[in-house]
Amino acid sequence: MRIGIDLDGVIFDSEKEFRVYSELYDMLDLKQNSKINNQELKFQDRFNWSKEEIEGFLKKYHKQIIVESNFMPGVKRILKLLKEEGHTLIVITARGGINKEMIKITEEILKQNEMYIFDKYYWSTENKDEVCIKENIDIMIDDFYQKCKSIANKKIKTIYLKDAPSYNLEENDYIKVLYNWGEIYRYIKELETK
Repeated sequence: MRIGIDLDGVIFDSEKEFRVYSELYDMLDLKQNSKINNQELKFQDRFNWSKEEIEGFLKKYHKQIIVESNFMPGVKRILKLLKEEGHTLIVITARGGINKEMIKITEEILKQNEMYIFDKYYWSTENKDEVCIKENIDIMIDDFYQKCKSIANKKIKTIYLKDAPSYNLEENDYIKVLYNWGEIYRYIKELETK
């Protein structure tokens, strides 16, 4: 199978780090409480920050967040297993769009952790649908539900990797909601036997 994989919130727990640092930035740096919706995935949508405040946050914390982020539980073992089994692994991520330096930092982190195993890398990618079609992706793994729905609408199977159970999310033949890399591996194996 050709498997597309996002980085933030899928391979790395950086989304959780962004949430922590954005709270601290709002309270300690900006000395305010401008949170508008803690259910939003992207920090830009969680707070009522001006463009300058968003840029200030990124300038101060973006690199630190990327460097401090850990790998998601089980991801290294599962991705290596999938690679050994002959699957094609393609990174399709928006990382690098805000700051190109994050690409080199990420490549170094992957190399240091013996995880520079991907067949291709698509950095700074906002329109993942196009890349999935171009690369003939069989299944895309992402942590942003709207992107998963958009890709699924193109008749490409998607896994929405969610960090906590939720019961209001639509699933169908093209979109599956899963909660950890063990479940992802099981689902991929089930697809192979169909």
